[in-house]
Amino acid sequence: MNKRWTIGKIKEFVENNSESKLLTTEYQGFSQKLQFQCECGNKFEKTFKKFKDNHQRKCEVCQPPKASR
Repeated sequence: MNKRWTIGKIKEFVENNSESKLLTTEYQGFSQKLQFQCECGNKFEKTFKKFKDNHQRKCEVCQPPKASR
């Protein structure tokens, strides 16, 4: 079953699964970058897929990117 995400459902997921805050107010689709605010106050952008599936739920200061292989 394919789950259809709305901005409301995404906001609820962010609140329940991270310390970050969703700043974006409209959701166009999975490839859209959403704007978040990290618990430290920094703003960052990620697609919801990366935020949800890859656990990239903080800014690059608090959660540095993994080194490439």
